[in-house]
Amino acid sequence: MEVVSSVSLVQGILDGMNRPLGLVPTMGSLHAGHLSLVRRAKKENASVAVTIFVNPVQFDNKNDYTEYPRNLEWDLKSLCHEGVDFVLTPQPDEVFPPGFDTWITPPSLAERLEGYSRPGHMRGVCTVVMKFFNLFRPDRSYFGMKDAQQLLVIEQLARDLNTGVEVVRVPTVREEDGLALSSRNVRLEPDQRRAASILHRALESARDRIGQNLLDASKIRGEIASIVALEPLAKLDYASVADAVTLEELDWIDRQVLVSLAVWFGSVRLIDNYFLEPPQS
Repeated sequence: MEVVSSVSLVQGILDGMNRPLGLVPTMGSLHAGHLSLVRRAKKENASVAVTIFVNPVQFDNKNDYTEYPRNLEWDLKSLCHEGVDFVLTPQPDEVFPPGFDTWITPPSLAERLEGYSRPGHMRGVCTVVMKFFNLFRPDRSYFGMKDAQQLLVIEQLARDLNTGVEVVRVPTVREEDGLALSSRNVRLEPDQRRAASILHRALESARDRIGQNLLDASKIRGEIASIVALEPLAKLDYASVADAVTLEELDWIDRQVLVSLAVWFGSVRLIDNYFLEPPQS
């Protein structure tokens, strides 16, 4: 497994790799969810590259960036075990050198959900993803469905800018109690970790209620909020029932929807979602 920290060395390594190439962009602190992306990429490509880069320009909160978990030694050992061919581990000034001042403006669907709560976040995501697409020229790139809005934004980015990259959706990996795997989970205190299962409970309730033909989206949002309110350690940021393509909030569920929520546990903010269909008439 080739491991480099310099962007300038990437092209020389790529020239010797077989195609098709699958790219898995990560911010490190790898867990089973990330490794599911790697395994999918291994199945579908001759070569697999991974980036480990905690992207400073997608954090709206400096403390969140500073406290984001990092464990490079563990990450590299895990990726070597999975048979990854190439890992890039750049420092911020390698990706955003002095004088950098060119940014990708995200599509309008980035303004909703996380866009309200984390101004500038999606601009940072789109910019770094586009830089990695340009650097690696992958045939496919792999993203988890837990970050559903990010996934939709990157899919549109790839289409609109004619990157030629196939963006592949990979299902969310969960703990036994349903909590979606996230690098931020390690920052939860034990009581917060137990409380965090409330996200999954709220989404399961929404799934059940829609399956029972409750199609009033405002009532689903209200029920999600009520369930989260049952947990004293949880503070709801948002509950959403939106069109699964445009992310516009719906009044009535008559198409595929993205049911999503963001919840604070102290200083740790977690997100989760389900893509759901209304019952067949």
